[in-house]
Amino acid sequence: MKQICSLITGINRVLFLAAAALIFAVVPMLLFEVVARYAFDSPTVWAMEASTLVFGPHFLFAGPYLLHLKGHVAVDIFSEKLHGRAKIASEVFSYLVVAIFAGVFAMVSWPLAMNSFGMAETSFSAWNPPIWWLKFVVPLSFAMLFAQAIAEILQAVFFSENEIGADA
Repeated sequence: MKQICSLITGINRVLFLAAAALIFAVVPMLLFEVVARYAFDSPTVWAMEASTLVFGPHFLFAGPYLLHLKGHVAVDIFSEKLHGRAKIASEVFSYLVVAIFAGVFAMVSWPLAMNSFGMAETSFSAWNPPIWWLKFVVPLSFAMLFAQAIAEILQAVFFSENEIGADA
């Protein structure tokens, strides 16, 4: 079970690093746009939209691994005072809420992505790039968030027992 949890976390770490690398694509795009617009009075039709299309996967693919790192915003004024089984129960409840939300969101967004693929959806802008592929980022990222939340539940339940035994 620990290997499955490690595999899920490892995949999410790779997605996280890939998402972080996407920022290095956005900066040159926007720099090119600024130079083209202000230095040559020739703005592009694609740079702003392309950077927006890159930001979606950037945020969505970073989320699951950020859950593992406990990097999301959390109100922990009560849970930080808990210890032992109460702390584990609090963590399990929190991760369960995340898992339910992510699972529902993944299931609801999958048909929308398939519909977008089926009609070869484009952005309807002056540049008009295909965006159907981007719609698959949503169910995939939420499925990975679901998997990471389940992995965190398993780790809290099965691998925190050692900590309880040490506290007693």
